[in-house]
Amino acid sequence: MIYAANLKCNHTKKSYADYAKKLSNGLSQNSNSVIVFPPFTALSEDKFNFTQGAQNFYPAQNGSYTGEIGSQMLEEFEITTVMIGHSERRALGEDEPFLKAKFDYAVSKGWDIIYCIGEDDITHMNGSTKEFLSDQLANIDLNYENLVIAYEPIWAIGTGNSAKVEFIAEILDFISSKCSAPLLYGGSVNITNIDEIKAIKSCDGVLVGTASWDADKFLEIIKKG
Repeated sequence: MIYAANLKCNHTKKSYADYAKKLSNGLSQNSNSVIVFPPFTALSEDKFNFTQGAQNFYPAQNGSYTGEIGSQMLEEFEITTVMIGHSERRALGEDEPFLKAKFDYAVSKGWDIIYCIGEDDITHMNGSTKEFLSDQLANIDLNYENLVIAYEPIWAIGTGNSAKVEFIAEILDFISSKCSAPLLYGGSVNITNIDEIKAIKSCDGVLVGTASWDADKFLEIIKKG
């Protein structure tokens, strides 16, 4: 199982140092299956028993891209795992052509990619989820060997109400019919629903938001497995 923590716009350099130390010490050994995406200002050069990833990046080594983070900056922290396509990035204006540019650049670097897809509440209520996800998946190379797909229904993110297990299973089965990449579920994953989510046949892990911001709570989710 893959356990990915999206810390989003939370933690300072100091608080993340404490978080990372506590999480690392709580893991019995180095684990490539545990990934943490901290904010850029908190990235650490220290070595931990988990993989450190980037929430975002600009598809260039460096250059005149004010406010952006290029691959040269990520290399300084030995970052080789990136998240692409999160709904909160899409909401800020990252459209399909730009997401494809980011994906293709990450592929050229040989990075591990967690690619996020998911529908909003209107699409969900209209029963058009599968068609919507198919369009999102058509934007990338599903045969890329270092690809992980994270399904996060937007209407469940941060609400405290995860999608029904039966629905998650149906959608993950649908996605697995299109590619062989490991599949994660994200959207209000917490200690109370982790067992039933992990039991879903096509689920290879979880992308955890709010419940991962506290190292003890994230460790509890991991160890419950």
